[in-house]
Amino acid sequence: MANFKFDENMSDAAASVLRDAGYDVMTVHQQRLGGRPDQQVMQVCQQEGRVLVTLDLDFADIRAYPPETCPGLIVLRLARQDVNTIKAVLARLLLLLETEPLESRLWIVDETSVRIRDEG
Repeated sequence: MANFKFDENMSDAAASVLRDAGYDVMTVHQQRLGGRPDQQVMQVCQQEGRVLVTLDLDFADIRAYPPETCPGLIVLRLARQDVNTIKAVLARLLLLLETEPLESRLWIVDETSVRIRDEG
């Protein structure tokens, strides 16, 4: 079962969707990483073996953040970014999390689909 880190642009209410499903979830805010550069946040995720969940589209750039160098990335690319929309999208991902590996992969998630990019 994967461990997750929610980026600073994600609410604790959104993180509770995965927490309530039994996943280990930490937030950038809990670790006082708010305002730190993206590279530093990714480095902490790599050290801790945590999949980053974020609204920050910069993390979808595979040149800057190659999937093979991280425990996994979930980038939410949503038209509406209110907490209820985010929670609904995360709830929809729960079944996929049981069947689809995250390690060394980038998931780009919108309201209706998930695109998965493997390493290289």
